[in-house]
Amino acid sequence: MKEGYVLVNELSIPSSFSSINQVELLIDEVCEKLQVKEDYYGNVLIAVTEAVNNAIIHGNKMKSELTVDVHVSDKETDFCFKVKDGGDGFDYKNLPDPTAPENLEKENGRGIYLMRSLAESVEFTDSGRSVSIYFSKK
Repeated sequence: MKEGYVLVNELSIPSSFSSINQVELLIDEVCEKLQVKEDYYGNVLIAVTEAVNNAIIHGNKMKSELTVDVHVSDKETDFCFKVKDGGDGFDYKNLPDPTAPENLEKENGRGIYLMRSLAESVEFTDSGRSVSIYFSKK
């Protein structure tokens, strides 16, 4: 994570889709506290839940004994959701382009593309086990 951020909230959930509602409640709470504009809230909700879904499915491989940790940090001009899983990581530098003709009809492979489209910036660390999603306080 970039420097100058202050932790404002955190959550640890088991790798289960039934835990997603806890993440949604956290997003609601943070967006209200930081006075995120309503028309930008959807970007935050979709990008962060996509990161958590990726952590549950691809990172922790649905193993409920492994947790997904979500840390929310704030700075004067922006805020960050950091999502970390307990998996093996992945090669985030060599992802297929979901907009390429050969990938258009695939059922998955758009999550990171969506995150990058909806947030100001997205950074992977820890061999892909951790993603920091940055949003502007518009």
